[in-house]
Amino acid sequence: MSPLEIIASALGVWAVWLTVRQNRWCWPLGLVMVLMYAWIFYDGKLYSNMLLQGIYAVLQGYGWWQWTRGGSSQNGVHVSQLSPQSIQLSLAIGAAGALVLGYLMATFTDATAPWQDAALSAFSLVAQVWMAQKRVECWPLWIVLDLLFVALFVQQGLYPTALLYGVFTLLAINGWLTWRRDRALADA
Repeated sequence: MSPLEIIASALGVWAVWLTVRQNRWCWPLGLVMVLMYAWIFYDGKLYSNMLLQGIYAVLQGYGWWQWTRGGSSQNGVHVSQLSPQSIQLSLAIGAAGALVLGYLMATFTDATAPWQDAALSAFSLVAQVWMAQKRVECWPLWIVLDLLFVALFVQQGLYPTALLYGVFTLLAINGWLTWRRDRALADA
């Protein structure tokens, strides 16, 4: 348990809490957090998760743009739902990404959990893109992923990070309920 991991965990809770509240400042705060976690995961030989943090850094910019300038009126996107076809396509892309990344990590690195790490990383990208687009479906996916991340981080001895993902699970449940309510109010 390093001071860097503790600080990154605290920033993570703050960033996700802001996301649940649909506060656009979640994105720059999230950028700082993911850069810190890139180093933590490199040090822990969780290379898929390290790479994931780099992609998250780019997605933080995408989310900032979507939430501040996206949408048809260029005022930011609003909570919406995906079509069943979009969900299936996104999950298929996540599965393909998991297979490719898992193979690469298992074959070419000394990663400690190459397949588990790769699958969680690939599907996290799907959830992150959905979150940037304010798709309500991001939250149930995050709930499942966060629980699986808790198991991975406990296995790797990253206890503050495991605790963080436990908190993320609770925040994701809150986010799902909040965004569903906001979506229903917008439709009313």
